[in-house]
Amino acid sequence: MSKIKSLEGKNIAIVAMGRSQIDYHFSISHSNKFDEVWAINAMAGIARQTDRVFMLDPASRFLDSDAAGTQTGIMREILESHPGPIYTCELDKRCDNLVEYPLLEVVQETGSCYLNNTVAFAVAFAMYNKVGRINMFGVDFTYKGNLHFAEAGRACVEFWLAKCITQGIIVSVAPRSGLLDTDLPIQEKIYGYHRLENPPVILFDPEDNKFYSSGFKEYSASLDEQRRKEAEVIPILDTPPEAKRY
Repeated sequence: MSKIKSLEGKNIAIVAMGRSQIDYHFSISHSNKFDEVWAINAMAGIARQTDRVFMLDPASRFLDSDAAGTQTGIMREILESHPGPIYTCELDKRCDNLVEYPLLEVVQETGSCYLNNTVAFAVAFAMYNKVGRINMFGVDFTYKGNLHFAEAGRACVEFWLAKCITQGIIVSVAPRSGLLDTDLPIQEKIYGYHRLENPPVILFDPEDNKFYSSGFKEYSASLDEQRRKEAEVIPILDTPPEAKRY
């Protein structure tokens, strides 16, 4: 499979089944748009505007067994009716929407075959096709019954996200997700410094494309001031009601 030229530089959402998928739904409800939405497995039956599906298990796992448990039914529906490509490890003549994942091409292009979960395949595919931005939703790896699997999966995905970042791809993670420690309080993100009375926080200015440092107390004060300004009622006298700012 050759690269998909139309994906180069595009803004992509990858949506998996973890709890931070709710941030994707909030994002859509607040009019955020993505050039494409890529679903991980059963999210193809839930996420709006799913352009591509990544299902690295063979289709036979869902069609010929109940090994996937409660996901079996929805995956059978997706395999039968999804209009876009479903990337997987092997083709199945019963499903005409399957596309064999370009494993060798991706490994050769990216220089790594560290792919131990389906999300990692999707991120590697994004890097391979030189997208401009990756927005991660529902990628949380909170498997209480199998901590080793959770930790191994998170490590692999973070490895691929780091590779994407070094290639200049912007990476955004849902605020509820633990991926890249996104859900940690900002003053606790940098080890050691978090023990100081006024720990530094590292912030990014997209206009200058630079990182800068601020004390947490100063950062909190500036946030509180901004929230106060946004919350206060500012009446404008002698103007029609629709001109007032609230």
